Amino acid sequence: METTSKQFTVSVYTENNIGLLNRISAIFQRRHINIESINSSVSEIENVSKWTIVVNLTEEQMKKIIGQIEKQVEVIKAYYHTEEEIVYQESCIFKMKSDLLFNEQQIQNIIIDNNARIVTVNKQFFVLEKSGRKEEIELLYRELSGFGIMQFTRSGRIAVSKEEMKISKILEAINY
Repeated sequence: METTSKQFTVSVYTENNIGLLNRISAIFQRRHINIESINSSVSEIENVSKWTIVVNLTEEQMKKIIGQIEKQVEVIKAYYHTEEEIVYQESCIFKMKSDLLFNEQQIQNIIIDNNARIVTVNKQFFVLEKSGRKEEIELLYRELSGFGIMQFTRSGRIAVSKEEMKISKILEAINY
């Protein structure tokens, strides 16, 4: 029996119904599994939402949870992926004092070196955006934190699988 936890990215294709998020998060909560990140968006299929959930657990636990998720009426299909099976990104934005942008050459170098993008600038603050892997975002956070970050927020993971997902064929078969 496998006892080593690893990170999995779960893709859940669902109808967009009230209360489903509560029920799915309860599946993880009952097993004392922390959700590292969760993202919900439209999918490539009309009227179908895609949730991307990141968790750390064993593969045996993951298989059981996928089974529980798929028992939810609104869930069309759920998949889980290892890090090697997906391409993913996260996004973040930083709000910083504007005088730093104009008076600190090091800030400008950090922005360039990290492939970050300035979203807006005014007299009081500027907003910086960065998309990338979690490690890239954490590095930029560490580099900027010494200058005083006014606000910071990071998105959940968004991901696509490297292998073809059969979800469209499944939906055709059930006339969705």
